[in-house]
Amino acid sequence: MHPASSWNRTTPAAREGTAWVESPLQLLSVVEARAAGQLFENGQILLRPGVRGLSETAAELRRLLPASAALTSPAREPEPPATANGVWALGDAFSGQVQRALLSASRCRIVIVDDGLATWRLIRLLSSPVPRPLLRARARANPLRSALGLAAVLRLRHAAREGRLTVFTMLPISPDLAEQADASGVRVVRHGFGMLRSLPGHAPPRESRIVLGTALVADGLVHRSIYLSWLDTQAKTGPLAYYPHRREDSEVLSFLDQHPRIRVISSGVPVELSLRGLGPEHTVMAPPSTALVSLRTLAKGADIRAVGLPEHWWTRRARPALRADLSASANFRAVNSAAN
Repeated sequence: MHPASSWNRTTPAAREGTAWVESPLQLLSVVEARAAGQLFENGQILLRPGVRGLSETAAELRRLLPASAALTSPAREPEPPATANGVWALGDAFSGQVQRALLSASRCRIVIVDDGLATWRLIRLLSSPVPRPLLRARARANPLRSALGLAAVLRLRHAAREGRLTVFTMLPISPDLAEQADASGVRVVRHGFGMLRSLPGHAPPRESRIVLGTALVADGLVHRSIYLSWLDTQAKTGPLAYYPHRREDSEVLSFLDQHPRIRVISSGVPVELSLRGLGPEHTVMAPPSTALVSLRTLAKGADIRAVGLPEHWWTRRARPALRADLSASANFRAVNSAAN
């Protein structure tokens, strides 16, 4: 075991710090990390402006958790703590904006929270035997972007060796990946949305069958026509409530709006908030995603089903590594305690 790393070892919360949030899931994860004592006692959660669903999520958290949500404020760029005594939380380590901030950040403690299945890729790159640039799985990197990604991964790997890096995630971690992370000094803390599970849930939709939207079509990874055909087939069985992804394909939304047996519910907040009140009478279906993993913890008793994606669903843009991670997430469940 690496001397600076201990699996789920408790680290006391810092008194001061900042968090940089670029998506609703990142905001939920930061609030969970703070509630679990992994972040700061006092500090600011900085919200990137112009992100769909982020202000709505902050408003809902303000209603549910006034004390935590009062820490949120809009900001144009990340602001790492000025001294080594603080803690800096961030969600997307693949962001160029975050990576540039890393290069000038103090030797503070860093906590990286979930931003989808990219968390697995991040841990692999942080613990790789040979440093590789922090680039998204679908990125087409130019030399300057690759250089920035390499500088960022070297900074984070150095922080891990000094015991200053934590990954806070609700995703399952395979034994092999856990061993690699531990050997490289990356401290991984898993959680089960303990804070969210303590709050009353929203009223569920009147439909018993629910489909979660996906960005796979908008990202050019799944054929639109095949996905629409699947939706139409599901609707023939009975009425559906459809919760669109915040980056849902516009033509998919147009199809849904005209379908007589599908009701689109655009709450503006992530399903971790809007659907945590589901019960045994509900069935949730969607292509593999982190939302399915989290709902298996939050919506106790509901039937949460990942739709298998046959070969012909995928486009040529869907790289094997991404497809493997999506497929692997289909049957995984999130942890059932605040820290496991």
